[in-house]
Amino acid sequence: MKINVMTDVLEANDRIAAANREIFDKHGNLVLNLMSSPGAGKTTLLERTAEALRGKLRLGVIAGDIETTRDSERLQKYQLPVVQLTTGTACHLDANMIASALPHLDLSGIDILLIENVGNLVCPAEFKVGEDYKVMILSVTEGDEKPLKYPLMFRESSLLLINKIDLLPYTNFSLEEAKRNARKVNPDLETMEVCCTTGEGIGAWVSWLVERYQARFGKLRRA
Repeated sequence: MKINVMTDVLEANDRIAAANREIFDKHGNLVLNLMSSPGAGKTTLLERTAEALRGKLRLGVIAGDIETTRDSERLQKYQLPVVQLTTGTACHLDANMIASALPHLDLSGIDILLIENVGNLVCPAEFKVGEDYKVMILSVTEGDEKPLKYPLMFRESSLLLINKIDLLPYTNFSLEEAKRNARKVNPDLETMEVCCTTGEGIGAWVSWLVERYQARFGKLRRA
């Protein structure tokens, strides 16, 4: 008898993800799953987003890492509700991990919940967590061929943020080639160019968030 273990795992995960989604919908949370390789700039993006959304929308964060609480510690100065998940050896966050974090968040006080997944270009894309959108971050130091080498990450995402564009003069990264490769994998994938260090492009990213929140829930609540 053949048993497809991975299929069983994903089906169980999807059931929990659907339950998470019901909870998010009940509380009016727009939820994004941020994915990237290690060092692509997820935490710096969270910092810039917290600054830009202040007074507009209430932000909450679930930060995932294999070890340490460094990411959540970096975000404390923004006075955000933050839960740190450390996975030990797991290379991704799954729906059950997110479910375990929810009792530690006042979801009624959050408009946008950003889930910072574990840095990995393979596993995170396979596991739904109850999100509205997956967002992929690719830094120019990684190479413009990554969409072709790790297609599932880009196929599952709604938005691609190309980060660290201030370093373009020092790399052989081609923006056009990266976008072309991403479109081969996912023709509907939106792309934005950002630099989380300098803040370039963050306004467009925040506008994208606000527009999707308004489209889903109507008027902005008082932040």
